Order: sequence, then structure tokens, then C-alpha cells
Amino acid sequence: MVPLPRIATPTALLSRTLTMSPVRCHGGIDRPKPGTGIKITFRDAQGKDLKTVEANEGDDLLSIAHEYDIDLEGACEGSIACSTCHVILEEDVYYQLEEPGDDENDMLDLAFGLTDTSRLGCQVHVTRDLDGMIVQLPAATRNMYVDGAKAGH
Repeated sequence: MVPLPRIATPTALLSRTLTMSPVRCHGGIDRPKPGTGIKITFRDAQGKDLKTVEANEGDDLLSIAHEYDIDLEGACEGSIACSTCHVILEEDVYYQLEEPGDDENDMLDLAFGLTDTSRLGCQVHVTRDLDGMIVQLPAATRNMYVDGAKAGH
């Protein structure tokens, strides 16, 4: 006689353990204590200062802008699939950063008002060396919300 295969009983199924990977969220940062963060000034397309904020080392410009309600869209939520977080950096800041990768360059080619010092805000992570940096927003962007909604966190 051939033995029959064991069939799992409901109690056997309940004893199995399941594991989960931790949930990772796009963006979202913690504000540093006042006076301890890396200072960043955001400017509009005409060069007028919008807001000076503080960030932690490692935060990206897109997340920082959203945390402080600065109008930088980021339609793809930092996945390098659009150019809506296009920013313009000062030359000395631009050259302190690692060169943009191929994916970023492909998206920058689609950015409105591209300059020699343009980057995607989602790909620029701040360091202490960048304290006092100025980030200029372009005059327009492609793929903005059609209903007038503003980006947020």
C-alpha cells in the first residue's frame, strides 16, 4: 500500500510564520533642529528668494522642497521617470556633485529651460559642503498637474 501525502490542517496553516519587508516611503524627511541643518535657499525663475530652509545631510532637494511647501512638482516621486523636479544650481555647487547618471541625463534632455548646471532635484543629496547653496527653480516645467494642484508631502 502507498502512503497518502499529508494534507495541511487548518491548525498547521495557522502556525506558519510570514515575514514582511519594511515599508519604504518616497520622500518625507525630518526637519533638523533650528540652527543645526544645512541651509538651502530656493529662488524663483527671476532670481527672487522664495525661502531659506534647513535640511539634514543626505536629504534630496525634491523631498526638502515638499517638506517646506516649495512648488517643485516631482510627478514620478523621485524614480527618475520625469523632469518635473528640474532645478538649476550655481556652478560651484554643480561641480561638487557626482556627475548625473545616464537615466538622469535622459530625463534632463526633456526638461524645460535646461542649462549647463541643471539637475533633477530628486537626485541631488545635500552634504555639509553644500551649506548655503542656492537652488533656482526653472520658469516652467513639463507635465505639471492640469487641475492646478500643488505638489505636497
